[in-house]
Amino acid sequence: MKPQPTLETQRLQLRAFAATDADRVQRLAGDRAVSATTVNIPYPYEDGRAEAWIASHRLEYKEGRVVTFAIVLRSENALIGAIGLTISEKHSRAELGYWIGSAYWNQGYCTEAVRALLRYGFEDLTLNKIHASFFKENLASGRVMEKVRMLYEGCRRQHFQKENEFRDRIDYGILRSEFSPIAADPKQNGERNGK
Repeated sequence: MKPQPTLETQRLQLRAFAATDADRVQRLAGDRAVSATTVNIPYPYEDGRAEAWIASHRLEYKEGRVVTFAIVLRSENALIGAIGLTISEKHSRAELGYWIGSAYWNQGYCTEAVRALLRYGFEDLTLNKIHASFFKENLASGRVMEKVRMLYEGCRRQHFQKENEFRDRIDYGILRSEFSPIAADPKQNGERNGK
């Protein structure tokens, strides 16, 4: 398999994680506000967890199961979050997941990263479908999915339990036939960057 690519957007670079990113990951993902928006990020975020997570990426990518990118703000060369695809080769689909450090919320970075990953998933990986989900109360994540033209597919009631509370999961998806590279590029369609 070829090396994991680096993707560039107007303000971001999406690249493979390095071991040296672990401290920054622990600091950003260890924020209770970030943990509250995700299924898999615990709070507190224990020492060694970031290192183990980053170490798992190479094999997952080599086996074609998961591709995970660090979201880096190009102007500062600062890691601000993570985004990735969990791939089901048999069904030619992937689940999109992401998180952004809370200091970088509401600046359009997540939407910009998701657009780049959709393009990568459909054009480079030739997937048929990309889907994602969010906790019902995480409206900002839902707006990101709508901005990239993903469609609402349903609500799985009390689907996850986090911190002793059952949470509804909202599902969105987009098919390759619905994806347009022009629509995915805000510079080409006049759209301003959103969330």
